Amino acid sequence: MLGAPSIPRRHRVGFALAALAVLVCGPTAPGQEPKKKAAPESATVPKPREGNAWVKMHESFLERAKKGDVDLLFLGDSITQGWGGNGKEVWERFYGPRHAANFGIGGDRTQHVLWRLENGEVEGIKPKVAVLMIGTNNSGANSGDEIAEGVEAIVKKLHEKLPETKVLLLAVFPRGEKPNPTREKLAAVNQRIAKLDDGKTVKYLDIGPKFLNEDGTLSKDIMPDFLHLTSKGYRIWADAIEPTLWSMLDEK
Repeated sequence: MLGAPSIPRRHRVGFALAALAVLVCGPTAPGQEPKKKAAPESATVPKPREGNAWVKMHESFLERAKKGDVDLLFLGDSITQGWGGNGKEVWERFYGPRHAANFGIGGDRTQHVLWRLENGEVEGIKPKVAVLMIGTNNSGANSGDEIAEGVEAIVKKLHEKLPETKVLLLAVFPRGEKPNPTREKLAAVNQRIAKLDDGKTVKYLDIGPKFLNEDGTLSKDIMPDFLHLTSKGYRIWADAIEPTLWSMLDEK
């Protein structure tokens, strides 16, 4: 019985390389370029988010702005939004009498807050102080410098839209049960945005250490998922910023 025909060595090498390319890159249709991994979104280019829930929250903020009477504005992501959840009791005690508004949306990144500011959320209001804490949701996709640039862009936009409003800029809170690379990245962000404190229109405050144990860990009674706050965590937040806020609001 005759054996299978012999394939020249140069052809065998070519077949092997082609098979390896399919395994690594996946099959490519004729005339098509291999798909490239999408680049991360810019932290400084305003962008809305998809989803009916997000749009409805944005629209509710537009309605709140139309009513006016906002002396104190909180702006941020889910941690800020939580003032209406686990932090509700603390909010009512500390900020209810101060004509405060909470414009926090869970999942927001710096680019989303920028879009909201550009699309009417602060039209018609003149808060005395805006409390800003944002950036943790950018930590998976953006570098520390990119996140800091996003925060800087928001502060700049606040000055543009609300020239008479002072900004209480909070350091991005620590996350994760123990010290970790994400915390290190956010620490670098905080180190950079701290330089925005000009002693007049922007006051930077790092209250992150208030949430930590002596060994640098986070406890579940303050952050059960090591990111979002309990009512105890919101009380720590309120107590930590109160002296600064009292001064910035010129309360006597």
